[in-house]
Amino acid sequence: MDARKPSIGLILTGGGARAAYQVGVLSGVLDILDPQHSHGFPNPFPIICGTSAGAINAAALACRANAPHEAAERLRYLWENIHTDMVYRADPASLFRNGLQWLSMLALGWALPTRRGQQPHSLLDNQPLSELLSKSLDFGRLGQNLERGCLEALAITAAAYISGEHLIFYQSNTPLLPWTRSLRRAIPSRIGVDHLLASSAIPFVFPAQALLVQGACEWCGDGSMRQLAPLSPAIHLGATKVFVIGTGHRDDTHAESRRLDSPYPSLAQISGNALSNIFLDGLSMDVERLERINELLYLLPSDTMQSQSLRPITTFAITPSRSLDELALEHLDEMPRAARTLFRVLGVSSGSGTETGGALVSYLLFEASYTQALIQLGRTDSMKRTEEVKAFFKETQ
Repeated sequence: MDARKPSIGLILTGGGARAAYQVGVLSGVLDILDPQHSHGFPNPFPIICGTSAGAINAAALACRANAPHEAAERLRYLWENIHTDMVYRADPASLFRNGLQWLSMLALGWALPTRRGQQPHSLLDNQPLSELLSKSLDFGRLGQNLERGCLEALAITAAAYISGEHLIFYQSNTPLLPWTRSLRRAIPSRIGVDHLLASSAIPFVFPAQALLVQGACEWCGDGSMRQLAPLSPAIHLGATKVFVIGTGHRDDTHAESRRLDSPYPSLAQISGNALSNIFLDGLSMDVERLERINELLYLLPSDTMQSQSLRPITTFAITPSRSLDELALEHLDEMPRAARTLFRVLGVSSGSGTETGGALVSYLLFEASYTQALIQLGRTDSMKRTEEVKAFFKETQ
């Protein structure tokens, strides 16, 4: 790593289907930096870190870091042509079987303890996602890009259900000592599809994934859980500047729905709020914390910072300019009928004046019309900040 040149870390957060927004932002940023799509244009993100669905985008970029425009175009094609059954089984038989198992365990599990071993692992079966990732990603290219210097490191995060630790799996061609912090542990790994399935295993919705961690089996779920410091992996891997693409609108509190006679919240509303808490809240708090730390560091003499190995970290974040909850409800009818029926049973409604459950749908609506709208929104949001983007990357070009 060139100590004279800032190294940019890319942070791609979780958010299920919302991650299509990240592809639009990346497309816009690359066109801002290299509008001519020059042959040999270097990867502007030497360090790439992803969580949950953002981990899938991160791995796709890393596997083609030698050709960033091509990587972004391939991602865009995938997300623009995605359908629910490419991510989880949405046929009536599968949804009915899983739903019936869940209900029977809730209603009769106490009376039939012998059946507890047959309990369903998740509400949805994401085997199609495993097949899609195996077909779409070439992890051999990841190793080649690391060896060629097109990429410095890739990090994928997951949460261990048994130990309660937040695990950061990282792959780098440069020897890097793993780090340990409170409830966090970094593990050098050869990253593959299993790591992506673990990182994107939304709790209760998708099944946990077994990973071999230093000789022991860890059952892992979505990396957004217990993610106390989303920016930390990039900084530990050497980033001096961090570019963040979030998936949460800055004000999704729906203040207009507050009233004296509000009905009891539906399962969809409760679930959507829980997922938003998992995916969105940690990032905004970590960015605020880093900005405060930077303010304190700027008050220190430069020689003191050097002696203590301290350095300010510049951050730049792009997040949706409109509510993705509302956008998802506009496309609810594109979801397969069986899946749509399940969500309506949970309390999702898109009728005029009765819109509820948009947050839950926004994470699980893997349909092209919605993801295309997300991509367009992301591209528009990045292009509106063209001068800021240029200024952020100026020192590294």
